[in-house]
Amino acid sequence: MKFIGVTGGVGAGKTRILEYIRHHYRCVIFLADEVAHLVKQPGTACFHALVRLLGEGILDEEGQIHKGRMAERIFADPELLEQVNGIIHPAVKDFLLEHLGEARKRGDIELFFVEAALLIECGYRELVDEMWYIYADEEVRRDRLQKKRGYSQEKITQIMSSQLSDGIFRANCDFVIDNSASLEESYRQIDRKLEAFTWQE
Repeated sequence: MKFIGVTGGVGAGKTRILEYIRHHYRCVIFLADEVAHLVKQPGTACFHALVRLLGEGILDEEGQIHKGRMAERIFADPELLEQVNGIIHPAVKDFLLEHLGEARKRGDIELFFVEAALLIECGYRELVDEMWYIYADEEVRRDRLQKKRGYSQEKITQIMSSQLSDGIFRANCDFVIDNSASLEESYRQIDRKLEAFTWQE
């Protein structure tokens, strides 16, 4: 079984690429953002650590961590944000490695994927067997983000400037999928890369 990290800039089309893989290969796919939500559920060590750090004011009426309230606390304070990331990121890694071990024991999965924009920054290069970079031209990404998410050009520029450059992504990845053109062309690139693995209709 291969452990593969999938990363890329905003608007590159990571979600559509992974949907295709999910439907056609014997795989399991975890999105780091979704895992981060799971590890913050009440009762987890991550939950208790965050409440100790930030106070009960971040909880909603049902005792769950309120995303907006937590964001208000941390994004104006870089030091606090770093402390929160120091709690959440290791918890996400532990969750993924536990599920990776379970999948290896079961033996029914050939490909284990984790997707996040920050995989390289969070040190996943040392954990995965391969790192994949989903690339798309900046103009294409801008068009997608404007049409599909309603983002302004200013917001798009702000997000893109906070992410790694194309050169850094490429230097840290083993395989690049160019998702600038049609999805069919992207799918062909994936199928060529995964031709040694089981294809499922």
